[in-house]
Amino acid sequence: MNTPTNVETVSTGADKAKLLLSALLLVGAVTAFYMLGKQDLWLRVVALLGLLALSVIVFLTAEPGKALIAFGRDSVRELRKVVWPARSEAMQMTGYVFAFVFVMALFLWLTDKALEWALYDLILGWRR
Repeated sequence: MNTPTNVETVSTGADKAKLLLSALLLVGAVTAFYMLGKQDLWLRVVALLGLLALSVIVFLTAEPGKALIAFGRDSVRELRKVVWPARSEAMQMTGYVFAFVFVMALFLWLTDKALEWALYDLILGWRR
């Protein structure tokens, strides 16, 4: 059964241009940082951060950037719907997890030692 997959593509030429400009600004930010190697550090950092900020702004005006912002808003909206456990419930569940991890670690250690004993002492006859 083949189900079609949804692939989002950049639809307009303006969005493609914005994404290209954003990528060029990102590359330009890194290039400017290294090209200004003989300048003061604060100037290099300002150039880097300024071009990075411009790149992000251009990206956020394109359709994928708007979709990213919408995803973030939806995520925050869903996060507000979560019913968080009370402190006592959280502590109780944390205790269960620690107990389970301890029991599992003990089980794995005992299994390892039993297999080691069976393999090296019984089957191969190696004594340490």
